Amino acid sequence: MTEAEQTLEERIAALEAERDDHLNDLKRVAADFENYRKRVARDQESLVTRAHERLVKELLPVLDDLERALEAAAQHEEAKLEEGVRLVHRELVEALAREGLVEVETDGQFDPHVHEALVSQPSEEEDGSVIEVLQKGYRLGDRVLRPARVVVSQGE
Repeated sequence: MTEAEQTLEERIAALEAERDDHLNDLKRVAADFENYRKRVARDQESLVTRAHERLVKELLPVLDDLERALEAAAQHEEAKLEEGVRLVHRELVEALAREGLVEVETDGQFDPHVHEALVSQPSEEEDGSVIEVLQKGYRLGDRVLRPARVVVSQGE
């Protein structure tokens, strides 16, 4: 074997060793990424579970009050029933407000981003004004969960 052939074989062996090193590095990075992906998925699942748990825990007093109201209804105690229903409503509103739920404003002009016009009718109000709310709308943070369903004025 000539010196040129020997140098060429040494060069090939060095390149093969370098290739094997790069391949091992690539396999290690792929394994690390897969582990990272699985960890992020577990963390995401855990976060969702904790959020659900917190919301359900907030609603448990509402469930208790509703059961008390139903007991009062079974005993035909109308005053206690009305009081119980009001208590349940207040507790539920407060629990949802703590979660960031806000009622959509319906005073003033129709806004297609937060209102859904079901009917438009003539009225003494300015054209495009909301004159009646058929169903309340709600926001959670910046997102509209449900637009307010409204009746809009056509003017006179």
